[in-house]
Amino acid sequence: MWRWVRQQLGFDPPHQSDTRTIYVANRFPQNGLYTPQKFIDNRIISSKYTVWNFVPKNLFEQFRRVANFYFLIIFLVQLMIDTPTSPITSGLPLFFVITVTAIKQGYEDWLRHNSDNEVNGAPVYVVRSGGLVKTRSKNIRVGDIVRIAKDEIFPADLVLLSSDRLDGSCHITTASLDGETNLKTHVAVPETAVLHTVANLDTLVAVIECQQPEADLYRFMGRMIITQQMEEIVRPLGPESLLLRGARLKNTKEIFGVAVYTGMETKMALNYKSKSQKRSAVEKSMNTFLIIYLIILISEAIISTILKYTWQAEEKWDEPWYNQKTEHQRNSSKILKFISDFLAFLVLYNFIIPISLYVTVEMQKFLGSFFIGWDLDLYHEESDQKAQVNTSDLNEELGQVEYVFTDKTGTLTENEMHFRECSINGIKYQEINGRLVSEGPTPDSSEGNLTYLSSLSHLNNISHLTSSSSFRTGPENETELIKEHDLFFKAVSLCHTVQISNVQTDGIGDGPWQSSLTPSQLEYYASSPDEKALVEAAARIGIVFIGNTEETMEVKTLGKLERYKLLHILEFDSDRRRMSVIVQAPSGEKFLFAKGAESSILPKCIGGEIEKTRIHVDEFALKGLRTLCMAYRQLTSKEYEVIDRRLFEARTALQQREEKLANVFQFIEKDLILLGATAVEDRLQDKVRETIEALRMAGIKVWVLTGDKHETAVSVSLSCGHFHRTMNILELINQKSDSECAEQLRQLARRITEDHVIQHGLVVDGTSLSLALREHEKLFMDVCRNCSAVLCCRMAPLQKAKVIRLIKISPEKPITLAVGDGANDVSMIQEAHVGIGIMGKEGRQAARNSDYAIARFKFLSKLLFVHGHFYYIRIATLVQYFFYKNVCFITPQFLYQFYCLFSQQTLYDSVYLTLYNICFTSLPILIYSLLEQHVDPHVLQSKPTLYRDISKNRQLSIKTFLYWTILGFSHAFIFFFGSYFLMGKDISLLGNGQMFGNWTFGTLVFTVMVITVTVKMALETHFWTWINHLVTWGSIIFYFVFSLFYGGILWPFLGSQNMYFVFFQLLSSGSAWFAIILMVVICLLLDIVKKVFDRQLHPTNTEKAQMEEDKGSVSSAYEFAESKHRGEDSRHLLAEACSQQDSSYAY
Repeated sequence: MWRWVRQQLGFDPPHQSDTRTIYVANRFPQNGLYTPQKFIDNRIISSKYTVWNFVPKNLFEQFRRVANFYFLIIFLVQLMIDTPTSPITSGLPLFFVITVTAIKQGYEDWLRHNSDNEVNGAPVYVVRSGGLVKTRSKNIRVGDIVRIAKDEIFPADLVLLSSDRLDGSCHITTASLDGETNLKTHVAVPETAVLHTVANLDTLVAVIECQQPEADLYRFMGRMIITQQMEEIVRPLGPESLLLRGARLKNTKEIFGVAVYTGMETKMALNYKSKSQKRSAVEKSMNTFLIIYLIILISEAIISTILKYTWQAEEKWDEPWYNQKTEHQRNSSKILKFISDFLAFLVLYNFIIPISLYVTVEMQKFLGSFFIGWDLDLYHEESDQKAQVNTSDLNEELGQVEYVFTDKTGTLTENEMHFRECSINGIKYQEINGRLVSEGPTPDSSEGNLTYLSSLSHLNNISHLTSSSSFRTGPENETELIKEHDLFFKAVSLCHTVQISNVQTDGIGDGPWQSSLTPSQLEYYASSPDEKALVEAAARIGIVFIGNTEETMEVKTLGKLERYKLLHILEFDSDRRRMSVIVQAPSGEKFLFAKGAESSILPKCIGGEIEKTRIHVDEFALKGLRTLCMAYRQLTSKEYEVIDRRLFEARTALQQREEKLANVFQFIEKDLILLGATAVEDRLQDKVRETIEALRMAGIKVWVLTGDKHETAVSVSLSCGHFHRTMNILELINQKSDSECAEQLRQLARRITEDHVIQHGLVVDGTSLSLALREHEKLFMDVCRNCSAVLCCRMAPLQKAKVIRLIKISPEKPITLAVGDGANDVSMIQEAHVGIGIMGKEGRQAARNSDYAIARFKFLSKLLFVHGHFYYIRIATLVQYFFYKNVCFITPQFLYQFYCLFSQQTLYDSVYLTLYNICFTSLPILIYSLLEQHVDPHVLQSKPTLYRDISKNRQLSIKTFLYWTILGFSHAFIFFFGSYFLMGKDISLLGNGQMFGNWTFGTLVFTVMVITVTVKMALETHFWTWINHLVTWGSIIFYFVFSLFYGGILWPFLGSQNMYFVFFQLLSSGSAWFAIILMVVICLLLDIVKKVFDRQLHPTNTEKAQMEEDKGSVSSAYEFAESKHRGEDSRHLLAEACSQQDSSYAY
């Protein structure tokens, strides 16, 4: 029982071994020696709470917040000791905040429960007892054989057993997992692929051994041990055998799979884990201000306590005749009395800490985030995608960005690849209208072009050459030249993972149907746009990839269909930066075809035109084209046997499989013969140059972090405006050692100080960056900070994140923003203060892991310069205003103690104390923080320099904070002493000669305060809507109406009603009205005068833009009035002319 409890709490996981053993169809051994492993059920739980734990768990989470815990302590103090204010004054606001937050979180969790129930209750079919049984998804157990039909979603992580295809393959899409919409092929092991019926599957005796669950979607290691005729057959299982929960079956009628991971152990569920919490600069400033105000609060409480005992040192004040002490009070401990008085003053002044600030900020961020999704300027019509907000906690951080780190491919470019050029055997060609045109002269070539129609049967023998071929070489090398060109395009057509879909059929790669199709009828799907572009280019040239099965790849040339046996695929990975396939030609020869970056292919080559190809690759890169090199190796039977054996051993290993596979791949991919290189173009996105220039004008430094080679990256940087021609380009590339790297960095630092150039740009590659970050971080960062633009090429994903981390922790602590569109950008997106995902063609991993997602890079300017500017100004004013109005609120309470012998008498009624922040002053600032536009959005976007006015958290600087705080104290002094000197001793206020009492005086101060802080908010508002008018003037009216009702009726549920008829008496005095108006005008006049002088003498760029906007509004209004006046004159003249015309007709 105790073990079960520990497992439920997560302290004692049910399985401890590194692997799990799964008996297919739950056929356990009968010898009794087997101890079954415990696996969880298939229920998905995305909710946080249950009916039983909601209250305690939610309260625990809420009281972990410092402010909530502080007010809880204050509330408990009020309950335990005799305090001047009712516990309700602290308890009710705290209860309101806790309740609102609990309702919000409870509602969100209720929605999660509904979603979970819908998923867990979905019907599924499971093979049990020799037949198909319909059950619910939550009832699937590890080991169950599940049947999935076409277009259904996999309910658990399944190992594929068989499909309706002969080869046991199926096609799926994983769009809901990683956003990739291309079809992916998964295959079953041969021994189970033939089991197409339930009856056949019922005879299967097999055991699966695999790793324990992990979150990596693309990693799976296991093996299946199949018992057939008393013989055990071992087959490796990899990612190609695993069907992930959440993926969808496509173009396959049905499949059978065995559940290996269920419920919260599926890879999809393991990826639910939330990202690390990011905190904005405003939130950090807010916490700093809270600490300062907490110090003010404690100081006021200590001063009041000390002054109280100083005053009571005189006997007449210690025990006046009207307030005699009891015997218990005389004998009580002075230390305990001092502590009690200190706590009482702490309670009296505790409202200087605004508890409602937190709930208002949360509402502002949550509601304000909708404006980004609603912005039509951020909507991309072609892809039907609008901007998405994944976290609303960082809205204001969009207005504080100092560094932008961006990926290149798919972020600055379209990620739509078009084949442009290639280099074959040292000769460059361009594609023009489906024809390859040689750039250089070829022997006996009059036109210098090639329509590629030669036979591709070179693997058997070289046959006829069509008359249209431009390869008119001498007889002695003509055959060799054709063979090399054939091999090149054969490598392009076979070395890939492209899939084919055809709308007229459900089958893919099943055999003879492809042979009758034309290339235009085929639709290619690829996880990489480069692969798709290359296969399509080969089809246009004349070599058409028609389809593949698990074991064959089919290529059609000049109507002749050729089948190549696919022996092995050596998958691409970011460390090798290449992929390979091993195929057997119809002639029986075995070939290895390899494709990858030139840095990973050329060092492995021992033959071919290596130097010429290297030069051509550099020339392609200078044009901004993406390059790949193609190479091959012919394998002997003996070599292939060794390769096949070593691959099998590595792929069936349960421990260190990835390391063993990497070693085998290195062993295989060597001694290559270089065939040539391809060059595809990735066009820049619309308005990328303008966006980068605007970011630079806004004072934002732009870094491009890309995996492309040096020349390609520099060319694109120049074309997109990241680098410009007048910039001094510095390079830190091809560094081999620490000492060499350090010396180069010192030289660059000297050049920056000595060169009289305004702007510098830096180019650094991945290997040099690794050396620079190892021991020379400070020197490297000094060089980078003095450069206007930095380009990092050949970057690994973790290197991108590390660069951002270095900038974040630098002494200046700048705010960073990362933009990317692919899975390789996720690490830097999560590392940066703000992560932006581009909803591009490389899947949705970046968009899913980002804080905000947009469809195009150009939308970044509107997101930062408009939304970021507005959000920052709004929340900065909200925070400052909250502290200001609470200083106004509590300071008169502190001053009042000097006039009541520090007896802890409260100045305000407890109802006013409770409702001040909740009702009387909450709505105007909330609406301001949602709707305020202090400058027209078009002005903000057209003048990026205005972004500099709010950079480095200027609106929440100590100087601005002190201004608002001093303003609050000065207004509070005016409220209190103005009321005291104007009204405190005047006996003629009431008609019967009665003087004002304590509650009347406090109500007068409170009334002036509510009006002043509300009108102060009105003065801060530039953009007025009917909602602003409603809540601003409505708040003042509500206060008056509420006070009249509250004080005008004897409410039976109130024990004492000190405010009965007080407000009526106050408003019946003309002197009180005069005092209210006078104090409000005096308070606000000082603020208005300061604003006018500042705007006239030291205006910021934003204030200049406001004044220009105001002038433009006045002139446009004047022109409108003039045109209206001219229009009226014209209509008058026209009416006269018409009347004259009518009279002439009548005549």
